[in-house]
Amino acid sequence: MGLKILHTADWHLDSPFRSFTPEQRELLRNAQRAIPGKITDLCLREDCDMMLLAGDIFDGTPSGDTVALVKRELARCGVPVLISPGNHDFCAPGSPWLEGSWPENVFIFTGSLESVTIEGLGCRVYGAGYRSMDCPALLTGFQAEGPEAYKIAVLHGDPTQKNAPYNPITAAQVRASGLTYLALGHIHKAGAFRGGETLCAWPGCPMGRGWDETGEKGVCIVTIGDTASIQAVSLDTLRFQELEAEVGEDPAASVEALLPGLAGQDFYRISLTGWGKVDIEALQARFRDYPNLELRDETEDPDKLWEGAGEDTLEGVYFRMLKNAMAEDPENGERIQLAAEISRQILNGKEVTL
Repeated sequence: MGLKILHTADWHLDSPFRSFTPEQRELLRNAQRAIPGKITDLCLREDCDMMLLAGDIFDGTPSGDTVALVKRELARCGVPVLISPGNHDFCAPGSPWLEGSWPENVFIFTGSLESVTIEGLGCRVYGAGYRSMDCPALLTGFQAEGPEAYKIAVLHGDPTQKNAPYNPITAAQVRASGLTYLALGHIHKAGAFRGGETLCAWPGCPMGRGWDETGEKGVCIVTIGDTASIQAVSLDTLRFQELEAEVGEDPAASVEALLPGLAGQDFYRISLTGWGKVDIEALQARFRDYPNLELRDETEDPDKLWEGAGEDTLEGVYFRMLKNAMAEDPENGERIQLAAEISRQILNGKEVTL
């Protein structure tokens, strides 16, 4: 028969976005509030049998409007939804996971590791809810049981650090688990590995919240038959892009080459590098149509390129030779200048990309 599952985590709805301007905070919060609808639309479009939410759906205590929005969208998807709260939305008194009613198709794991059986899908799903900001290793000594064809777990946990305070998960635990699929949350960059017969994966966050979460973000579509396989699916949410541009002779052209033709709502941070001088304020004004563009001047002063060229040192002799070669062979001046720039970067301990 097989199963098709939408696996998602780390929505962090109602994040404060403190480091941004008021206008940017409003933009980011509205973009976040579109996530539940985008995910439900994808679930319906892909005709998924189940949805797994692996924690940190909320960032702290959410507003009533946000909770109501999540409830509406999870009800609209119409398939079983299983949720394991994480360290940012743990099950404490007053938590939305414990207060009020949730749609009939939603099951929330609010305590220690337990399982529910979904008869129509031949599936047993294990889960657990954090009760504080940290959580011990939940899979220690664990092995899935039962006659169901598919044994799945949805947990908020850290597969990258064996001593992490957030339900650390090891490859040995995964191999011994007897699970078909282990759906994780917590790590905001997507990843996966196979431990024995078990596929373990985490989808990352569906939208970046700052410069440490750049690029395309999304969810996983999991197909389970004889084995489990995953497909990463972008949600086309607002993105953070961190880029570099060599100033060259025309800094504006260098920046323009990295930007989309039409100014959108994505956030861009472009560091201007190389040997040259740039007027950041004038350049920022030149691209005022890109409201979420940040330009950084990381250029090197061209006057310092030939610094010490006359000194009686190995470095001084080397740069004096290059400088003399430029004067004697102007046709190859650009290549000699490039050699000088690369040499200076290496001497300054900077990484060089050729």
